[in-house]
Formats: sequence, structure tokens, C-alpha cells
Amino acid sequence: MPRPTVAQLVYGSCTVVLSTVAMLALSQTQSGLGVAVIALAALALGLLVAMTVPLPRPRPARSAAAGQAPAEPARLAERRRPVGASAESVRGRAAS
Repeated sequence: MPRPTVAQLVYGSCTVVLSTVAMLALSQTQSGLGVAVIALAALALGLLVAMTVPLPRPRPARSAAAGQAPAEPARLAERRRPVGASAESVRGRAAS
């Protein structure tokens, strides 16, 4: 099971605190049962918010080839052809 990220902890905690205060202020409840129901609802809402925060994408694993220089793109290879050489003559020499 992956550990929660800092963003998940912050968003979930803020949601619990703010929703508890808002629901207690709006309901004006004074009974212990009402406060307990509101607290449980706020915890459930905080958990829902924390779980819906997008997780960071995992980095791709580095292989031995990843440490080497990347292959030269074709457009850079065309720039390095001799002056006056056409693309067709370069391709023809490569094919033969």
C-alpha cells in the first residue's frame, strides 16, 4: 500500500477541520450525538478528498541505455550532410 503524499495529508486535514467548523456553525447543535455525527461526516469527507488528490506519476526506470547519449535524430543527421549533397543522394549512398 503506497504512503500518502504531503498534498494528500494537507488537503485531507484542511477539509476535516474546515468542514467540521462549517457544519457545527451551520447546524448550531449542542448535543454530544450531533457533534459526533458531524465529526464522523467531516472525517469521511476528509478521507474522500485525500484519496481523490491526483498521485504523482512514477518516474520511468532508468536502464543502462538511458545513461548513454540519445540517438541522433534524422533531422540533425540531414543538417550534417555535405554542402551540395541532396537528400536523395545521401539516402542512395546509405541504402547501398
